[in-house]
Amino acid sequence: QAELGKPQRNRYTLPGFDFSYGLYIQRTDGGVPEAIGHWNTVKPRTTSAQKMPRDFITMNRGALKAGYTTAHEFNLYYKAKDIRRKDDEHSRFKRSPPKVPADFTYGITSRPCTPFFDLLQHKYKELWMEQQRALTAAKQVEKKKVIMKDKVRETRTTFLRKHPLPAKEESFWHLPRLEKV
Repeated sequence: QAELGKPQRNRYTLPGFDFSYGLYIQRTDGGVPEAIGHWNTVKPRTTSAQKMPRDFITMNRGALKAGYTTAHEFNLYYKAKDIRRKDDEHSRFKRSPPKVPADFTYGITSRPCTPFFDLLQHKYKELWMEQQRALTAAKQVEKKKVIMKDKVRETRTTFLRKHPLPAKEESFWHLPRLEKV
């Protein structure tokens, strides 16, 4: 029975200090001395002559030239003329690889470093300001062209409607009896 107020003690006895936990696997190699003394190399496997896959494109073309049209006739043609695809050794790329310079490097080129002299002189700001000025000038020219296209030529009638003739000025007041004089 456990003592009151104390944790229950472990009932298992642990092995001694010379015990190593885990699974021990006996080494098959002798470590560094054996590796230096003996070279155990892997023997290359001889590749068995593999059958190349059928070349259906060439066989279909030949069957059509022979006049076959049905699936049954095609199957008979496949059995009669078993054409296999060519090995990669005979491919066009292996016979004549592309001609590239000796110092050619494949892949994406790295970005050029930022010129600090241009940063210090605010060159990029000046280029941007120049582009903005050119853009606004081009917009103004375009706007003038649009206004000139939309503008209707004025005739005398439209001009008089916009700018009417000034009203006749009345002369100063005279006595009615001197009116007919």
